[in-house]
Amino acid sequence: ERAHLLRVVMQVEAALRDLLEPQKINLASLGNLTPHLHWHVIPRFVDDPHFPYPVWGARQREPRRKNAHDFHTALAAKLVSGLG
Repeated sequence: ERAHLLRVVMQVEAALRDLLEPQKINLASLGNLTPHLHWHVIPRFVDDPHFPYPVWGARQREPRRKNAHDFHTALAAKLVSGLG
């Protein structure tokens, strides 16, 4: 199960790299108070609100606006084609 989950996380990272061409991607796995595991796959850009600091830190600038629906549709299609 762990190997499968890591493969899925890597597929999400690859899809985000292809679609967005980020400066870098942060991967974070957390499960603090309640026993569970979840991953954050965070594309980072020079002009993102927190760059170069962690996304959980103080905002450095205002976020840029993009069409989230178009992005989510493209990401879903890329992930479905990669999982087959």
